[in-house]
Amino acid sequence: MSDVPISAGAPRWPDTPACYGWLSLDRRGGWRLQGEPVVHAGLLAFLNAHYQADDDGAWFVRNGPQKVFVALDYTPWVLRLEPDGRITTHTGVDAGCVDAVHVDEEGNALLHTARGIGLVDDRDLPGLLAQWRLADGAPADDDALMALVAGTAANADLPLVQWQGLSVQPIRRIEVAGRFGFLPDPGP
Repeated sequence: MSDVPISAGAPRWPDTPACYGWLSLDRRGGWRLQGEPVVHAGLLAFLNAHYQADDDGAWFVRNGPQKVFVALDYTPWVLRLEPDGRITTHTGVDAGCVDAVHVDEEGNALLHTARGIGLVDDRDLPGLLAQWRLADGAPADDDALMALVAGTAANADLPLVQWQGLSVQPIRRIEVAGRFGFLPDPGP
Protein backbone atom coordinates (compact mmCIF):
# COMPACT_ATOMS: atom_id res chain seq x y z
CA MET A 1 0.00 0.00 0.00
CA SER A 2 1.26 3.49 -0.76
CA ASP A 3 2.55 5.47 2.22
CA VAL A 4 1.32 8.77 0.78
CA PRO A 5 -1.11 10.38 3.26
CA ILE A 6 -4.69 10.38 2.07
CA SER A 7 -6.97 13.25 3.05
CA ALA A 8 -10.64 12.56 3.57
CA GLY A 9 -12.41 12.77 0.24
CA ALA A 10 -9.17 12.94 -1.75
CA PRO A 11 -8.68 10.45 -4.56
CA ARG A 12 -6.35 7.55 -3.70
CA TRP A 13 -3.10 7.01 -5.47
CA PRO A 14 -2.89 3.58 -7.00
CA ASP A 15 -0.88 0.93 -5.24
CA THR A 16 2.44 1.12 -7.04
CA PRO A 17 5.34 -1.18 -6.21
CA ALA A 18 8.64 0.36 -5.24
CA CYS A 19 11.44 0.18 -7.77
CA TYR A 20 14.88 -1.21 -6.88
CA GLY A 21 18.08 -1.61 -8.87
CA TRP A 22 17.42 1.03 -11.50
CA LEU A 23 18.80 4.25 -10.04
CA SER A 24 22.16 4.95 -8.44
CA LEU A 25 24.28 7.88 -7.29
CA ASP A 26 28.00 7.77 -8.08
CA ARG A 27 30.91 9.16 -6.05
CA ARG A 28 30.82 12.44 -7.95
CA GLY A 29 27.11 13.03 -7.46
CA GLY A 30 26.14 11.79 -10.90
CA TRP A 31 22.84 10.02 -11.34
CA ARG A 32 22.89 6.70 -13.20
CA LEU A 33 19.88 4.93 -14.62
CA GLN A 34 20.59 1.21 -15.09
CA GLY A 35 24.31 2.06 -14.96
CA GLU A 36 24.17 4.74 -17.66
CA PRO A 37 24.84 8.42 -16.79
CA VAL A 38 21.75 10.62 -16.75
CA VAL A 39 22.47 13.68 -18.91
CA HIS A 40 19.01 15.01 -19.79
CA ALA A 41 18.63 18.36 -17.99
CA GLY A 42 14.93 17.85 -17.27
CA LEU A 43 15.44 14.40 -15.78
CA LEU A 44 18.39 15.63 -13.69
CA ALA A 45 16.27 18.46 -12.32
CA PHE A 46 13.46 16.01 -11.50
CA LEU A 47 15.80 13.59 -9.70
CA ASN A 48 17.43 16.40 -7.71
CA ALA A 49 14.07 17.91 -6.71
CA HIS A 50 12.51 14.62 -5.55
CA TYR A 51 15.47 13.03 -3.73
CA GLN A 52 14.71 12.13 -0.11
CA ALA A 53 15.08 9.47 2.57
CA ASP A 54 12.62 7.32 4.45
CA ASP A 55 12.69 6.67 8.19
CA ASP A 56 14.91 3.60 7.70
CA GLY A 57 17.66 5.60 5.96
CA ALA A 58 16.88 4.36 2.46
CA TRP A 59 17.23 7.11 -0.15
CA PHE A 60 14.81 7.32 -3.03
CA VAL A 61 13.30 9.56 -5.68
CA ARG A 62 9.55 9.90 -5.54
CA ASN A 63 7.96 9.48 -8.94
CA GLY A 64 4.30 10.17 -8.28
CA PRO A 65 3.06 7.33 -6.08
CA GLN A 66 6.19 5.28 -6.68
CA LYS A 67 9.46 5.27 -4.75
CA VAL A 68 12.51 4.62 -6.89
CA PHE A 69 15.21 3.58 -4.44
CA VAL A 70 18.78 4.76 -4.98
CA ALA A 71 21.91 2.62 -4.64
CA LEU A 72 24.66 4.82 -3.23
CA ASP A 73 28.29 4.42 -4.30
CA TYR A 74 29.24 5.90 -0.91
CA THR A 75 27.14 8.50 0.94
CA PRO A 76 23.68 9.99 0.32
CA TRP A 77 25.20 13.38 -0.44
CA VAL A 78 28.14 14.34 -2.59
CA LEU A 79 29.47 17.72 -1.55
CA ARG A 80 31.07 20.43 -3.61
CA LEU A 81 33.13 23.39 -2.48
CA GLU A 82 31.94 26.57 -4.15
CA PRO A 83 34.35 29.43 -4.98
CA ASP A 84 32.60 31.66 -2.43
CA GLY A 85 33.31 29.13 0.36
CA ARG A 86 29.83 27.61 0.54
CA ILE A 87 29.33 23.88 0.44
CA THR A 88 26.57 22.56 -1.79
CA THR A 89 25.15 19.12 -2.40
CA HIS A 90 25.08 17.27 -5.71
CA THR A 91 21.45 18.41 -5.98
CA GLY A 92 22.59 22.04 -6.01
CA VAL A 93 21.28 23.07 -2.59
CA ASP A 94 23.26 24.55 0.27
CA ALA A 95 24.56 21.82 2.59
CA GLY A 96 24.36 24.01 5.70
CA CYS A 97 26.76 24.12 8.61
CA VAL A 98 29.50 21.52 8.96
CA ASP A 99 29.82 19.98 12.42
CA ALA A 100 32.27 17.11 11.77
CA VAL A 101 35.10 16.28 9.37
CA HIS A 102 36.35 12.76 8.67
CA VAL A 103 38.91 11.04 6.47
CA ASP A 104 38.73 7.35 5.64
CA GLU A 105 41.42 4.77 4.95
CA GLU A 106 41.24 5.52 1.22
CA GLY A 107 41.88 9.25 1.75
CA ASN A 108 38.27 10.29 1.11
CA ALA A 109 37.06 13.36 2.99
CA LEU A 110 33.59 13.31 4.49
CA LEU A 111 31.74 16.24 6.01
CA HIS A 112 28.75 15.97 8.29
CA THR A 113 26.51 18.91 7.44
CA ALA A 114 23.05 20.10 8.39
CA ARG A 115 21.74 17.84 5.58
CA GLY A 116 23.70 14.78 6.75
CA ILE A 117 26.92 13.00 5.84
CA GLY A 118 28.47 13.68 2.47
CA LEU A 119 31.53 12.65 0.51
CA VAL A 120 33.56 15.57 -0.81
CA ASP A 121 33.70 15.36 -4.60
CA ASP A 122 37.24 14.21 -5.44
CA ARG A 123 37.64 17.15 -7.81
CA ASP A 124 37.29 19.49 -4.80
CA LEU A 125 39.54 17.47 -2.49
CA PRO A 126 42.78 19.38 -3.27
CA GLY A 127 41.08 22.68 -2.38
CA LEU A 128 39.76 21.24 0.88
CA LEU A 129 43.09 19.69 1.87
CA ALA A 130 44.83 23.01 1.23
CA GLN A 131 42.67 24.47 4.01
CA TRP A 132 43.53 21.80 6.59
CA ARG A 133 45.89 23.04 9.30
CA LEU A 134 48.09 21.57 12.01
CA ALA A 135 47.76 22.68 15.64
CA ASP A 136 50.36 25.42 15.09
CA GLY A 137 48.43 26.84 12.12
CA ALA A 138 50.84 25.50 9.50
CA PRO A 139 49.32 23.72 6.48
CA ALA A 140 48.81 20.02 7.10
CA ASP A 141 51.70 18.26 5.38
CA ASP A 142 51.69 14.90 3.63
CA ASP A 143 53.00 13.12 6.74
CA ALA A 144 50.11 14.40 8.87
CA LEU A 145 47.56 13.50 6.21
CA MET A 146 49.00 10.02 5.76
CA ALA A 147 48.98 9.51 9.54
CA LEU A 148 45.27 10.35 9.59
CA VAL A 149 44.57 7.94 6.74
CA ALA A 150 46.61 5.23 8.48
CA GLY A 151 44.88 6.08 11.76
CA THR A 152 41.68 4.55 10.48
CA ALA A 153 43.27 1.13 10.83
CA ALA A 154 45.11 1.55 14.14
CA ASN A 155 44.89 3.53 17.35
CA ALA A 156 48.09 5.48 16.91
CA ASP A 157 48.91 8.94 18.19
CA LEU A 158 47.43 11.09 15.47
CA PRO A 159 48.44 14.65 14.68
CA LEU A 160 45.82 17.30 15.31
CA VAL A 161 44.60 18.38 11.89
CA GLN A 162 41.84 20.97 11.75
CA TRP A 163 39.54 22.57 9.23
CA GLN A 164 37.57 25.65 10.19
CA GLY A 165 38.09 24.89 13.87
CA LEU A 166 36.96 21.25 13.58
CA SER A 167 39.33 18.36 14.25
CA VAL A 168 39.63 15.97 11.31
CA GLN A 169 38.80 12.49 12.60
CA PRO A 170 39.66 9.16 11.00
CA ILE A 171 36.80 6.81 10.13
CA ARG A 172 36.69 3.45 8.41
CA ARG A 173 34.58 3.36 5.28
CA ILE A 174 32.77 0.24 6.46
CA GLU A 175 31.53 2.20 9.52
CA VAL A 176 30.11 5.22 7.69
CA ALA A 177 26.63 3.95 6.75
CA GLY A 178 25.91 2.52 10.19
CA ARG A 179 27.26 5.50 12.07
CA PHE A 180 25.31 8.01 10.00
CA GLY A 181 22.16 5.93 9.56
CA PHE A 182 21.71 5.31 5.86
CA LEU A 183 21.30 2.24 3.65
CA PRO A 184 23.83 2.21 0.80
CA ASP A 185 21.84 -0.26 -1.28
CA PRO A 186 18.20 -0.61 -0.25
CA GLY A 187 16.52 -3.75 -1.41
CA PRO A 188 13.03 -5.21 -1.33
